[in-house]
Amino acid sequence: MKNKCDIPSLETIARNIRTDIIRELAAAGSGHTGGSLGLADVFTVLYFHVLRHRPYEPQWPGRDRLILSIGHVAPVLYAALAEAGYFPKDELLTLRKLDSRLQGHPGRDHGLPGLELSAGSLGQGLSVAVGMALAAKMDKLDWRVFTIHGDGELQEGSIWESAMSAAHHKLDNLIALVDRNGLQIDGRTEDIMQLEPLKDKWRSFGWEVLSCNGNDVGELINAYDEAIKMKGKPAVIIARTVMGKGITSIENDHRWHGRAPSPREAEEFFKVLSAI
Repeated sequence: MKNKCDIPSLETIARNIRTDIIRELAAAGSGHTGGSLGLADVFTVLYFHVLRHRPYEPQWPGRDRLILSIGHVAPVLYAALAEAGYFPKDELLTLRKLDSRLQGHPGRDHGLPGLELSAGSLGQGLSVAVGMALAAKMDKLDWRVFTIHGDGELQEGSIWESAMSAAHHKLDNLIALVDRNGLQIDGRTEDIMQLEPLKDKWRSFGWEVLSCNGNDVGELINAYDEAIKMKGKPAVIIARTVMGKGITSIENDHRWHGRAPSPREAEEFFKVLSAI
């Protein structure tokens, strides 16, 4: 069921998740570090304060659905699932290994509990979420659909087709979050394909728009509380995050988008996190 951890507990969990992200990426020798670290607070608030879910019954029909559209940040999803008890933490060290359930992008066909979507190609998650939310409305079910998107992903046209559809169907059981770290694989989003004025864009598509510091668990809780109260339209939270959050030497460095730490770097990162 829904967890309601207090803010100090959530901050501790977020640090644990960041530590596990480094552990699994260093063991794999490849993967996406920056975005995964930046989203640790978001996943902490979702799994330990917002979502209705049962780790001991992953397919519980009454669960809220979480759609990770940006599948390359799978390390943070896996770390959160393990922290919540969906599978043992030791399995995190099998990330990206042959026959592992923890592939580089989430895949439902590998049998990992807690996954709602196989994610890889960007721009697809919101379409799936709209279908799920509409199905829940048609069947008069009270579970919600939560989605997570990258800001670079918003350059995909399919996102805006889905956004238009969600507003048309008044899907107030759908809550999206945009990881607004301002970076993508090649550099700053505003240099590659300008997104601003981003809030106005979402509003023009009929969405309620909220914003918060995505690395502050208190602000995230407040934003999700407001989004859940919304009636008659979907809501999107534009969460300002820092790529690589928690490891000061790599924060806001787009070169860590798809780079994993070496064993030596991992040891240094552990020391930084333990001092927080």
